[in-house]
Amino acid sequence: MKSLFPNYTALVGALLLAGGCTDNFDDINTNPTTYSQASFNPNYVLTQTQLTYTGSTDFAFETWRGNLIYCATMMQGMATVISYWGGDKYLLNEGYTAAYWEKSYSEQVKPVTDLVESTRGKGSYKNLHQIARIMRVLVMQRLTDLYGDVPYTQAGQGYYQNIITPQYDKQEAIYADMLKEVSEATAALDPAADAPAGDVFYKGNIAQWQRLGNSVLLRLAMRLTKVNEATARTYATQVQGKTLQSNADNAIVPHDVAGGRATQNRNSQVLLGDGGQEHYYVKWSKTFIDYLKTNNDPRLSKIAVTQLYLTPTSKTQNAAPISTAAAQKGLPNGRDLSGRAAYDVSTAPGYTTFPDYSSPSPGMIKRNGPTFVMTYAETELLLAEAAQRWGLGSATQHYTNGVTAAMTYLSQYDPALTVTPAEASAYLTANPYNAGRGLEQINTQYWALTNTMLDFYESWSNWRRTGFPVLTPVVYPNNATNGQIPRRFPYPTSEITSNPDNYRAASGAVPGGDNLTGRVWWDK
Repeated sequence: MKSLFPNYTALVGALLLAGGCTDNFDDINTNPTTYSQASFNPNYVLTQTQLTYTGSTDFAFETWRGNLIYCATMMQGMATVISYWGGDKYLLNEGYTAAYWEKSYSEQVKPVTDLVESTRGKGSYKNLHQIARIMRVLVMQRLTDLYGDVPYTQAGQGYYQNIITPQYDKQEAIYADMLKEVSEATAALDPAADAPAGDVFYKGNIAQWQRLGNSVLLRLAMRLTKVNEATARTYATQVQGKTLQSNADNAIVPHDVAGGRATQNRNSQVLLGDGGQEHYYVKWSKTFIDYLKTNNDPRLSKIAVTQLYLTPTSKTQNAAPISTAAAQKGLPNGRDLSGRAAYDVSTAPGYTTFPDYSSPSPGMIKRNGPTFVMTYAETELLLAEAAQRWGLGSATQHYTNGVTAAMTYLSQYDPALTVTPAEASAYLTANPYNAGRGLEQINTQYWALTNTMLDFYESWSNWRRTGFPVLTPVVYPNNATNGQIPRRFPYPTSEITSNPDNYRAASGAVPGGDNLTGRVWWDK
């Protein structure tokens, strides 16, 4: 995909250099000719913020460990036999579950907080400031959804408030403030004011940012259905008719190859095997492929191929992989290469050879392919749930819109993945909306959609909120959850020494304990 921002790579390179270490600290902090917030263009920081939201610049570190190793396999979107992929075996690797925290606070929270503060009260950056507030909520929502109570109010404020051991805010308070921030920021966006030049999502289109802001509000609100239904309904009502309107409104980060690891697609780097043998051994899960097959879903022949990699040592893709729906086969979760009869993949029913299992289609894992931040399909499915729960519009129409968009958006990966509106319509005719099981249908479709978006963070969060789809837990020896699908990531052990008092208070307050089976506030 061609970059939406012509100087993308150059901007990222400049930011990486600007963030490096220096041995002339005093000069930089006293010399009036050096860069400061007064002289540095904050549009560069917006570009950085949007890019790093898709994953760290350090070899997709937390994407590999958090999004793929854990969330993708726990949610049975993907499966693998690689020994260090412990997610679908419910094994705790504290370094891996801590990865998102450690990279996010340094590479996401700090820059976006700087962007908010450096544009505050500046008329020339009116819209940029509001966009920064929305971006900070995107960053913080994922963090709090993964861990629960986290540093929020004081996070990233070391420079501004001299805080190096930030307090952990209660998740309930975090959500209240995020709703306030996005609501205020979206209302303050002004199409007649500045169009931020560093905007990778929308090239400074403020009308689209208004629609995204309202869509973020909807997602925040729906996360509260189990703990504060009145607030959820209030905000869902507020955004009626104001959310994303089509796939053209999808918030997308386009990647390119010119900047190396820093600008390439994070998921793709991992799934192409840059760090190991993931290209050969990571497959779509049997649970997911069977769901698509059972429903004759037209996405199946677009997102999955067999025979993509023919040996574990060669990372050259087969030029003629098999995409026909009938040939697709998902890998069962919880299998390994240990040789133990109950767990080795070779003993799984129907096992033949590894290339016979379904890999993500080449069009989905291009180095210059897009990362989908939020989509129209997600929004419509959330609106369908709001309609089913509270009578806010037509659940059937929003469901139809959501499923159609969840299929047709795939062309934004690559034209080869195109599902036509007619194919989507035929699927809906064969699989109509049934209000009697509406919440299950909606949220199972949400799971399928976020799987295809490779946004397994969101897949896990929505599953924890709704319980759909109904997943059968894996049985694997010596697991850390007594055979339950994990509910949260434990706090990083590094916090024990770097922020001990606040860590102890937060760790001791986790319902169910600071472990994989403890629960965040909204997950009742």
